[in-house]
Amino acid sequence: MFRRDVQNIKDLILRNLRQQGLEMPLLQKRLVEAWPVVAGETIARYTLNAYIINQTLYVKLSAPALRADLSMRRQEFVSRLNEYVGNQVIADVRFC
Repeated sequence: MFRRDVQNIKDLILRNLRQQGLEMPLLQKRLVEAWPVVAGETIARYTLNAYIINQTLYVKLSAPALRADLSMRRQEFVSRLNEYVGNQVIADVRFC
């Protein structure tokens, strides 16, 4: 009897991305795009730029007072962003 090896298309795509070394850049892009959603609309208005270098998310803000306030909540943002993406992508957030 013929037996098929049925696999989920999502699993196949993720495995292919992982083999080609493209999974982490894709997750990093998702995380940067998730910043306005996780941080909220008010904080997103003051965000000028966000990028990742060496597992650290750098967020450039236009308000120094907001920068000081958010620096105290760094670990909260790290866990919420990683949870949103579904993987451990960043280890720290720096506000500049």
